[in-house]
Amino acid sequence: MAVQTSPIVKICGLQNVAMLKSIQHLPITHIGIVFAPSKRQLTPERAGELIAYLRSEADQGNTVPLTVGVFVNPSESELAAAMAAAPLDVVQLHGQESPAFCQQVREQYGVQVFKSVSISKTEDSVPTLEAVSAQLDRYRSSVDAILLDTFDPIYGGGSGKTFAWDCIPVYREWADAAGVKILVAGGLKPDNVHELIEAYRPDGVDVSSGVETDGVKDIAKITSFVERVFPT
Repeated sequence: MAVQTSPIVKICGLQNVAMLKSIQHLPITHIGIVFAPSKRQLTPERAGELIAYLRSEADQGNTVPLTVGVFVNPSESELAAAMAAAPLDVVQLHGQESPAFCQQVREQYGVQVFKSVSISKTEDSVPTLEAVSAQLDRYRSSVDAILLDTFDPIYGGGSGKTFAWDCIPVYREWADAAGVKILVAGGLKPDNVHELIEAYRPDGVDVSSGVETDGVKDIAKITSFVERVFPT
């Protein structure tokens, strides 16, 4: 549906076509649609409405973002129902999904797979490359990106809090060797995203609550966030 640019800019938790229209002029590469339990959760049918709108725009020659469905430990039937109503470009998995499951999703639906890795907000020390390799090598050939997110005890991610960014370089080293992209989420907002990109150069950034006001997506904050990813 779209040509991916670098860095990836993903705005997660969009819930209606009106908001899509309001941010369509921005260089956003991915939009996240939440299927997992959350205050931002959409039914497959509602998600399908967003995707139908984007596809109609693409059919008119407009550049549109890729659609990313966010799931936590989905069953095969849950995922099948979601994909039937809302044909996503990317499936993002935030639970304990196995490499075999990730590979099955890629092959069965012809989508990219992003796998979330949760990092403690108060990580005591930077992990070694050996430790990261032991954690992630089994996913090397079954995912397209690793999403580093702050651990949340209820949902796994989506906490709205940053983690210890000094962990990023060792994951970056692993990802470069594996040919996998590294995305960063967790507590990002207009005030800190440029600092993250300048210091750590991830392949992409993912934001949700950091561009909201009172739990609602804020166009001004989204615009400011994107402008600080792509400063002039």
